[in-house]
Amino acid sequence: MSEINILEMRNITKEFPGVKALDQVNLKVKKGQIHALVGENGAGKSTLMNVLSGIYPHGTYEGDIVYEGNVCQFKDIKESEEEGIVIIHQELALSPYMTISENIFLGNEQEEKGIINWNATYQKAQELMKLVGIKLDHNILVKDIGVGHQQLIEIAKALSKNVNLLILDEPTAALNDEDSDHLLNLLMELNQTRGISCIIISHKLNEVTKISDEITVIRDGTTVETLTKGKDTITEARIIKGMVGRELVDRYPKREPNIGEIAFEVKDWTVYEPMDETKKRIKNASFNVRKGEVVGIAGLMGAGRTELAMSIFGGAYGSKHEGTIYKDGKKLELKSIDRAIANGIAYLTEDRKSAGLILIDDIRRNITIANLHKISKRSVVDINKEIHVAEDYRKSLRIKTPSVTQKTGNLSGGNQQKVCIAKWLFSDPDILFLDEPTRGIDVGAKYEIYTIINELANQGKCVVVISSELPELLGISDRIYVMNEGEIVAEMPTAEANQESIMQKIITHANTRGKEKG
Repeated sequence: MSEINILEMRNITKEFPGVKALDQVNLKVKKGQIHALVGENGAGKSTLMNVLSGIYPHGTYEGDIVYEGNVCQFKDIKESEEEGIVIIHQELALSPYMTISENIFLGNEQEEKGIINWNATYQKAQELMKLVGIKLDHNILVKDIGVGHQQLIEIAKALSKNVNLLILDEPTAALNDEDSDHLLNLLMELNQTRGISCIIISHKLNEVTKISDEITVIRDGTTVETLTKGKDTITEARIIKGMVGRELVDRYPKREPNIGEIAFEVKDWTVYEPMDETKKRIKNASFNVRKGEVVGIAGLMGAGRTELAMSIFGGAYGSKHEGTIYKDGKKLELKSIDRAIANGIAYLTEDRKSAGLILIDDIRRNITIANLHKISKRSVVDINKEIHVAEDYRKSLRIKTPSVTQKTGNLSGGNQQKVCIAKWLFSDPDILFLDEPTRGIDVGAKYEIYTIINELANQGKCVVVISSELPELLGISDRIYVMNEGEIVAEMPTAEANQESIMQKIITHANTRGKEKG
């Protein structure tokens, strides 16, 4: 790794109405280095990278960007890309109804005299796909491939632009462990073989400590410290202390469960795929939840966990449903989402930006939208009541915002997630399905959400948590169901479970199914 800086960001200050997002932030990245940027949600990480890449153009912030020894004043993202700075956002910028090869060169078309050279496009796309490890046909539509491959397409797209400094914002947030490892190994390989410098934003501190040469910690819009591998003592505890400003002794709050009788039960639940009524997505799934219990659902990506929860939530997934649902011993007919909500069932989506929130609307309306009749009289919303409700949740959930009338899209990921949770708490549910409730948020915000989950259980509610992070499920659940290929393949008390035993159940089931198919 060179001692020469490829990038210096000096005294960067960026303000939004009512909020100083960055306050005299400094960042130095050495040439050929993988540099991690960590901090709580709302600390200013993504804002700093948006300044660097020209998304927030010169003139909208104070301070200097020095890249390759030159002061740069980027007016837009196109100018920064021309200099070899490419940013990959957490929300991938791919067109689902275009092919892999078309997406790789989208905005960077291989053309001659204004006409696209498709032969060159296909040939170069296949070369880039091979480089990043995509073993698929280049003509497949992006909508038909998994998130892991989509992340690799974004990297191939960046490499097509002769990238020198690659910025990745939460690249593994939506990936399973296998896809995450592949992506991280690819980044290290590109760094070592091509000398590509990287800035990676991540809340997964085990990944950060594994691949980074240096780690810069940001808190409340200011630089706390930069840690260098081989020079400083780098531990997750030290990074967390820098991020949150205090020691975080436990990752998970203490649980003192008071578990009662079975309050929610699903029996022989079968769900058929939306586009093919002959194909089963969920197969004879049966499970139950007791009052005051936190039940975890584990499984690899594609196991059917989300589809199970959504199908129960008023048939939000699937063309046809079979089986029975009981609440407090009474059979429920949940033909619509309205009926599910009316019967005290809530589903927190794993995709808060697309399906959980109206980002262009303000916080107060996002919080009250699932229970408008509670703040209405003769079908007219009482705005004063709405503001009062939103303010109560802002305070109790510690949503960082100057006002509940602020647009939800302006909040950080963790605070958006709290708005999502507030929405469902306001619907006054008895059974909550929380699908990846801490995805893409920092350790401090995670702890707060775990505390909320505990409080809900202490109130006697049934909480079902779907998570791809096994340590999280083991840390917060009383009991765990394991899913694979649309089936519930195991049930175990958390006290008797560990990561190895859960994975063993999945592997054993997969092997058995493989032999049956063979």
